[in-house]
Amino acid sequence: MTMLELDNIQGYLIRGYAHMLYSRFVYLQISDAGSAKIWLSKIWKEITSAKHFHDKSKISSTHLNLAFTHDGLRALGLNEENLGAFSREFRQGMVAPHRSRLLGDTESSSPENWSWGASHQEPIHLCLMIFGNDKQFVDNLEKDKVVCLNYYEELASEFAGHGLKELFYIDGKTQPDNKEHFGFRDGISQPIIEGSGRVGDKDDVIKTGEFLFGYKNEFGVYPDSPLIVKEQGDLNLLSSDTGGSGQKDLGRDGTFMVIRQLDQDVNKFWSFMNENSKNPDGSINVAESLKLGAKFMGRWQNGAPITLFPDEDPGISSLVNDFGYAKFDRDGLKCPFGSHLRRQNPRDNVDDHGRKESLKLSKQHRIIRRARLYGEIYEGSPTNLTPKGEVGLVFVCFNADISRQFEFLQYTWANLPKNKELYNDPDPIIGAKETLDPGEEQNFTIQDIPVSKTIKNIPRVVTVKGGGYFFFPSINVLRYLSTL
Repeated sequence: MTMLELDNIQGYLIRGYAHMLYSRFVYLQISDAGSAKIWLSKIWKEITSAKHFHDKSKISSTHLNLAFTHDGLRALGLNEENLGAFSREFRQGMVAPHRSRLLGDTESSSPENWSWGASHQEPIHLCLMIFGNDKQFVDNLEKDKVVCLNYYEELASEFAGHGLKELFYIDGKTQPDNKEHFGFRDGISQPIIEGSGRVGDKDDVIKTGEFLFGYKNEFGVYPDSPLIVKEQGDLNLLSSDTGGSGQKDLGRDGTFMVIRQLDQDVNKFWSFMNENSKNPDGSINVAESLKLGAKFMGRWQNGAPITLFPDEDPGISSLVNDFGYAKFDRDGLKCPFGSHLRRQNPRDNVDDHGRKESLKLSKQHRIIRRARLYGEIYEGSPTNLTPKGEVGLVFVCFNADISRQFEFLQYTWANLPKNKELYNDPDPIIGAKETLDPGEEQNFTIQDIPVSKTIKNIPRVVTVKGGGYFFFPSINVLRYLSTL
């Protein structure tokens, strides 16, 4: 059994900080590398690790994590030979033209329209993630906000004096029941990293190397970790390459972090559900609209999987996740083949493969998902569909192989309209196109007997507003980077 060095792994990968309802993602630029390294030589000691506390009272009321872009590592002083050891996807970044096409970042979601992260904007070097929790209050967003912002002010007072320029920040919020703006409970189906100490269904236990460098992945090999090619800094702080090359490993106990700011059009989503489920007299059929929304998503609003509860929402908050499509719904008659959750994690029912092969394939494309709300805290529904101002998600995910994990999920399992017996059905939440080519269709198919039902012309309800690829190093590597 793999045993992880939890004290050396940044906590946001393992823990998620669900009890911390308020956060701030601060994006920084390095203006003076020498001063920034002095700051880093101090701040690494404050970074929150994944260490497990049996005594919950000892958990800090503030958490802090830190990630670098490729430009940020260069600005800090990592030399070109060592920068070149990182994967192509990380080096090129999310906004490389061919990568935008791959991810479907076109039209309104094109980087030229982004609020941040695009090549024509000031380059981002660091993302500092700050979280707060007032332990005297349970589920109190405003109290957590005070704790978080007080800690931010303390940290921000040091930026200018240490060669750091704050570009902007995004405040992230979490509802106590973890619902996102469309009104669905989020974050239920998460992989369990082998050796992390978390427990759950064995089909959700994923090899450590899918999420951390320095450990074997689902293919039985070590992921392509960035190794030190040219000596610099205090190499005694780095582990040796587990793969046996003899080189020092910059990646060990670290991973890649993907961030996407996703604007959610709540009105468009629920208006479409209402229109396609209305009563014969044209009035809203709330129950049928909720059911159609659940078909699109793959779960009811309270989190219960429609695979196990196909007819109606059981009416209670549900974290049920121990099920397989092959066993309970091979033909998609309960949860449509094209639903968002089934496409993103097909579990034991990938294409025409058997259960064993399907589970193997699914495990090779999992990501650790983290998400925080921005904008007004709002729970959309058929009758509550007009939030004030922009609302959306700060989507964060972790993976050791950006191409095989995050990009594969977006391009192959979300954007491509062909899936199982479907031919014109992209992921209805994150894969729909804004404008169709002549003769092109964009549908959502609900499998049924004797004839399936087709919902035509599904709209794009999510717009990308910004994003980037970040290196999420171990705590030892943060310390090492201060010695460059």
